[in-house]
Amino acid sequence: MRFLPTAEQSEYARTLRSLLAAAGVPATARAWAAGEHGPGRALWARLAGTGLFALAAPEAYDGAGPLPVELALGFVELGRAGVPGPVVETAAAAVLLAGLDDGKPAERFLPGLASGGSSATLTLPGGSPYALDADAVTHRFTVTAAGELWLAGGLGEPLASTDPARRLYRPAAAGELLAAGPAVTAAAGAALRWARLLTAAQCLGVGEALLARTVEYAKGRTQFGMPIGGFQAVKHRLADTLLGLEFARPLLWAAALSLSRRDVAAAKLTAGDAAYAAALTALQVHGAVGYTRELDLSLWLLKARPLRDAWGGPSRCRAEVLA
Repeated sequence: MRFLPTAEQSEYARTLRSLLAAAGVPATARAWAAGEHGPGRALWARLAGTGLFALAAPEAYDGAGPLPVELALGFVELGRAGVPGPVVETAAAAVLLAGLDDGKPAERFLPGLASGGSSATLTLPGGSPYALDADAVTHRFTVTAAGELWLAGGLGEPLASTDPARRLYRPAAAGELLAAGPAVTAAAGAALRWARLLTAAQCLGVGEALLARTVEYAKGRTQFGMPIGGFQAVKHRLADTLLGLEFARPLLWAAALSLSRRDVAAAKLTAGDAAYAAALTALQVHGAVGYTRELDLSLWLLKARPLRDAWGGPSRCRAEVLA
């Protein structure tokens, strides 16, 4: 089992990181939170140009996958940059559609999802009960506990969210029945594992971004005539945060390789907790300035807990690891 990315995989991650560094993602995230989706859709198109969304779809439907390791690497970069939008849900929807016995829904929706020409949100049994960014997507899918896949006909009721860039909606009333039966239930289980894996990857990227920004702040902020990064208490807090993130990393790669329910739950648990711990460290080290929305740091601070809890919070993932 290999726990380090290949040279080709690492180069793909660097390509995404360079693209996102030049894309002005904080401004895009603020616009997305305000309901202005134009900059986010433009960024979506640039990401699609790298083949990111094609990695979740089979070649038979104009995809390049499924390639979970490459996709997880890409989603670490999305988390590091703070990219808004239903990126996890679109990838999970592609996995869901590809796993159906009846190929008609896949033929209808998958090419658009793989190319980035369309986007999706979805709700699954055992996952989040709320549809993310239902106002911004092309398709809204819902799988019921009875094994039915529906295409929702409306937006549903909007809800408040801790992260303004994660706009939540109660699923709308069912519109069109696309498929039903055991194959839908099995495909929904696979899609749930992918959603957890990619959310764990986002968590790792968010934690890394928070730690990097906190280290830079600790180097420049002075008290008693010296940088606060020179104080033992701050050093230990930053070291503990780094340790948590580095412990989560091999679990994420192991989960991407195996896609087993237990490995994915372990990766989601550790990466989610590490990201949340990084947020707490960032807030403590930054002090009062860390609470201000004007500081870009807030874009990552407000993501850490929602991502930790999305697609299976700590208690659910811990139970699956121990089962």
